[in-house]
Amino acid sequence: MSVRPAGVRSARVRALAKINLDLRVLGKRPDGYHELRTIFQTITLADTLDIAFTPGRRNAVEIEDPLAIPRNLAAQAAESVLDAVGIRGRVSIRLAKRIPMGAGLGGGSSDAAAVLLALPALAGRILPLSKLCELGAALGSDVPFFLLGGTAVGIGRGTELFPLPDRPPRAGLLVAPAVHVSTAEAYRRLSPRLTVELQESTIFSFQSLVWDRGLPEAACNDFEAVVFEEHGRLAGLKKRLVRMGASPVLMSGSGSAIYGLFRGRAAARAALGAGENPLGNERVFHFSLVSRARYQSEWWRALSEHIDRRTWPPRSRYAR
Repeated sequence: MSVRPAGVRSARVRALAKINLDLRVLGKRPDGYHELRTIFQTITLADTLDIAFTPGRRNAVEIEDPLAIPRNLAAQAAESVLDAVGIRGRVSIRLAKRIPMGAGLGGGSSDAAAVLLALPALAGRILPLSKLCELGAALGSDVPFFLLGGTAVGIGRGTELFPLPDRPPRAGLLVAPAVHVSTAEAYRRLSPRLTVELQESTIFSFQSLVWDRGLPEAACNDFEAVVFEEHGRLAGLKKRLVRMGASPVLMSGSGSAIYGLFRGRAAARAALGAGENPLGNERVFHFSLVSRARYQSEWWRALSEHIDRRTWPPRSRYAR
């Protein structure tokens, strides 16, 4: 049994992936970003982070990352928290990646949000949600969503978030092929197709979809039009999931992951069959939708040693 050094506070947390239940692109903004309308949804697929904080005379952030990701967002998040709360010490992070990278699932953003939520609790400082969202938005457009979880509408860059009622806890299959999709190239190819008339139609159709309290069976992802032209393999995977009985079936983000939702876990497992896998040799993950209530409960359990109340964001019991 390992002994924790004096003064060290640590926690093991899960950073959940997301899918986009709908994604519309309206056009390019003056700041260079694109105006989006999307529905984010957390799912059970997750990375694991072991985070430890030790008070000290200087700041140091150490990350054990087997993939050696350049400028890892989790490390950047730790640096931003230390600066924001004005505390000195050493932060060590051990990252176990399970969320496929570059697949439109927000793995790096979720890792960063996990640090933003956990580190203040370990360091004995309080950061209000508004400040956490500000720090998150500076790290990446998807990061603020992971500070909230569940189902939410994202507008603007995707950083303006509004909660939706929790969706039924349906199960799904997620296919993560070894296909690299350039997000910048996808935006470049999509932009000329975004006419004023299409933008107006998109706004009204998205509004109608959001007001529907059921699962968005008529949902769409605007990136599919250009990404599938470039990567026909992804279009083929979508067709296979449809034939397997999934609905809806969509690409997440700008790709390359494709997911399909089923009525339940049994239906999702039965769709793969007992014999030959209809999805071939592709990486396939089983997942379920994660509600906001469940998302927050997981965090309260993970940080239970370091918090004294079930508030959101988690509030450190060491804070004065």
